[in-house]
Amino acid sequence: MARHMKQVDEDPSQEEGSVQQGSIRANVEDEDSELVDGAQPRYSAGAEGTTIQEGFTPLVGHSQKDRKAERAGKGGRVSNYQELDPYDLDGEKKRKRKHPVLRVISTLLLIVGIALIGVAGYMYWRAQQQYQQQEQVNEELAQYSTPNADDSGGVPTIDWAGLEAINSDVVGWIYIPDTVVNYPVYQGSNNDEYLRHTATGEYSLGGQVFMDYQNTEPGMLDSQTIIYGHHLLDGSMFKPVADMAEQSNFNSHPTIWYIDENNQSYELEPLLVYKTTADDTNVRTFAFVTQDDFHGYLADLLAKSVASRPDASAIIAQTSHVLTLVTCNYDNGIGRTVLVCVPKSEAALAAATA
Repeated sequence: MARHMKQVDEDPSQEEGSVQQGSIRANVEDEDSELVDGAQPRYSAGAEGTTIQEGFTPLVGHSQKDRKAERAGKGGRVSNYQELDPYDLDGEKKRKRKHPVLRVISTLLLIVGIALIGVAGYMYWRAQQQYQQQEQVNEELAQYSTPNADDSGGVPTIDWAGLEAINSDVVGWIYIPDTVVNYPVYQGSNNDEYLRHTATGEYSLGGQVFMDYQNTEPGMLDSQTIIYGHHLLDGSMFKPVADMAEQSNFNSHPTIWYIDENNQSYELEPLLVYKTTADDTNVRTFAFVTQDDFHGYLADLLAKSVASRPDASAIIAQTSHVLTLVTCNYDNGIGRTVLVCVPKSEAALAAATA
């Protein structure tokens, strides 16, 4: 081994600073290079005795700063890494830094985003609390109603004394079989009193179901008696009334009960459903000069209805009283869905005379 190495070192064909032919050949084979027109690649001495093939930019060599210094005649150190170094070990690449104003804006936007998430979370939690409170109120009041003994959807029995002890403003009870509508009806001195307050005076998301303050107590005495209830998104209060704007739902609820505080029961049938705006004052019409005026009023409502009985026109000609249930809809902003009901006895009279 020692003799072999000596022979290589003493080879007179080698010149100082040149590259051994075997090394060149190995290098060329490793790079899978091709010679064009039989020309041999040219090599030159690089920094610190390294050999560099002309036409290539090595990854290891002078740094950009050192090359500039060399061109200016100021010398410069030799670095093993230059600007092609992907890890920037030479430290020449500058990181892009945000402008101070942009950093402040980014921080502020982050804070605002976190605050909005917090507010949204609180609002959701608060809404759930309000729904639970309303459900508790409804469950407590439902105890004053006893379903029909045969569970056929007939008129329920109401504990009027118990309700009067809680609040003397109670005037009736509204019940739609096979729905959640099973509530006492109150009448205040105005239409805001029970809009967001319970019978015991606490704030409540759904308030209470209430009769228009301009109707004659206890209801079903004016040509039109109006009862209001909220349309809550959890399905409670008067949401089933809003759902009856669909003809299929309208058809599936043929009976509505109203029991007044004198324990007079009214069995009614849905006549028609129409939608209107929140500021439609025509809804709140209670008395008419003549029966023809009343029938004409109902005929106008039928003309813009979205669901109705097929014999609605014939029934309108025979009716003298209607019970109207009003709630919100959210089709385009906040509007009103209005369900007009007639006594079954009048509907039966219309069918008999048809």
